[in-house]
Amino acid sequence: MNYLAHAYLSFNHPRILVGNMISDFVKGRGQFTYERQIQMGIRLHRQIDEYTDHHPATAAAKEFFRADYRLYSGAIIDVLYDHFLANDPSCFASPALLDAFAQKVYSTLTNAGEELPAGFAALLPYMRAQNWLYRCHTREGAARSLEGLVRRAAYINDAGPAIRTFSTHHQDLQACYNAFIGDVKSFANEAFGQLLS
Repeated sequence: MNYLAHAYLSFNHPRILVGNMISDFVKGRGQFTYERQIQMGIRLHRQIDEYTDHHPATAAAKEFFRADYRLYSGAIIDVLYDHFLANDPSCFASPALLDAFAQKVYSTLTNAGEELPAGFAALLPYMRAQNWLYRCHTREGAARSLEGLVRRAAYINDAGPAIRTFSTHHQDLQACYNAFIGDVKSFANEAFGQLLS
């Protein structure tokens, strides 16, 4: 799952949120340099990613992109799950509430200051200025996120097929999300509880 989903699945716990959001920028034993609750957030992120990757709905969603993107199809689905989450009324009842959530996340991350790894600290101002967590609720915003993914990728260079497939199969991908979101929320909630126990 991508940034919005990991923020949402931090269950309004600020230190878990920091760890959950920076996890991809922390390698190997580097996680053990952080205080305990940030370490928990890093572990929660990795557990969520593992669960997501092996869920049948994710496998079905990847098939729409596999011919064009192969191993990157999983990263594409991560981006698109954020789009569907942003529009899920059971999670965000309105765009205004989504934006308020996004601003709270940015403030929490900014307040973490020097605790953020350099790579994430460099990315955060762009995330905040361009309001990545909010903009993904529109199809245009999701398309921009796909373009950003392709720019950062080593072995793909054209977001066009992904954007067209997203448009053509929007309802099918929505169905995959619908089959997935309840399961991942239950899984993450249980994992969160175990980490804090």
